[in-house]
Amino acid sequence: MANVAVIGAQWGDEGKGKVVDWLASRADIVVRFQGGHNAGHTLVVGNQVYKLSLLPSGVVRGKLGVIGNGVVLDPDALLSEISRVTAQGLSVTPENLRIAENVPLILPLHSAIDKAREVARGAHAIGTTGRGIGPAYEDKVARRAIRLSDLAEPEVLSHKLDELLLHHNTLLKGLGAETFDKQDLLDRLLALAPKLLPYAEPVWELMDAAHHAGKRVLFEGAQAVMLDVDHGTYPFVTSSNTVAGNAAAGAGVGPKQIGYVLGIAKAYTTRVGSGPFPTELKDDTGRLLGERGHEFGTVTGRPRRCGWFDACMVRQAVKVGGIEGLVLTKLDVLDGLKELRICTGYQVDGQVLKRLPASIAAQEKAVPVYEVLNGWSGSTRGARSYAELPAEAVKYVRRIEELVEAQVVLLSTSPDRDDTIMLRDPFAG
Repeated sequence: MANVAVIGAQWGDEGKGKVVDWLASRADIVVRFQGGHNAGHTLVVGNQVYKLSLLPSGVVRGKLGVIGNGVVLDPDALLSEISRVTAQGLSVTPENLRIAENVPLILPLHSAIDKAREVARGAHAIGTTGRGIGPAYEDKVARRAIRLSDLAEPEVLSHKLDELLLHHNTLLKGLGAETFDKQDLLDRLLALAPKLLPYAEPVWELMDAAHHAGKRVLFEGAQAVMLDVDHGTYPFVTSSNTVAGNAAAGAGVGPKQIGYVLGIAKAYTTRVGSGPFPTELKDDTGRLLGERGHEFGTVTGRPRRCGWFDACMVRQAVKVGGIEGLVLTKLDVLDGLKELRICTGYQVDGQVLKRLPASIAAQEKAVPVYEVLNGWSGSTRGARSYAELPAEAVKYVRRIEELVEAQVVLLSTSPDRDDTIMLRDPFAG
């Protein structure tokens, strides 16, 4: 049986939570390989709703969860999340959660610099969550990050904080923000050490052992392809690579171990925060999609912008993300609409493009080219087979498959994990 990597095929918030929960119940190990606590998955299990930002979804199903080295970890956010799910009846201990010893940590100064920069940008703000994700990745690349393993070595930690504060306090002072005291940070980190170090492990060894033992692994991506720092709508992106190829680097495994790549897309399109959105609807239809789909960010609570399905963008995500099969979620939100539209390209300066241009100026000029399809009068909600779907709904799904050049292997028709039409088992490879 193959491993599976799950990634978003749009701008995030595609309903990955339900899908990864469904897959996690069939996996042995679930690994988060990138991002931070700016991402969120909502899992509905019976009468319980779990909102996860850092914890791998497998912990809800009693499976081993792993936070890989490709993640940037906020210790306070993690401990708060563990406390929250523990109050809901889950057990999270070093027995079922392991964290890469070389994972970079997010410190309070990262959030401070993140927010100060957004304020300084004014009207040109990127729309970050202000949680310090970007600055933490910057420190990682600049080789000044504090890593989990450093908490076990107070002298090393003290020296590294000197270098870190030399950089960040200078920036914070220049931005008119409050600076940080080294001793306060050092005391804070040393107090966290006994709470975090029991989870630390050379995850690459754990993953190698799991591979040789034939364990089934689910690589759980955060955000989505069009938020990838290289391939997304730059600079309105996250600060890590969100494509499936990064699962190898972010978990410490060879590329052949990633397995089958599953992309998640809504039956329409949403986006949180700033940035280009060619198919955005600012009319009653857009508001209707938002209301029916309960479109609010899991982490931020911000309302999501809504629009028609962008097949051109998802096709691009399929190609650069290595997506082999597609999951289409929230099909039921489209029930009752008389007319549906799918974007098949963009008009930019008199040319029709079949891709989203790299230039931010060109992205903002992009006018969608639509194909119009009939809606359906029946209900798709709760359907568990294609035979239960209205004929026009099946045509809509089939047309999406043709345009994005990928097969829909799973179809979600409600938030209930059992309301899923499976056409192919991702773990079968």
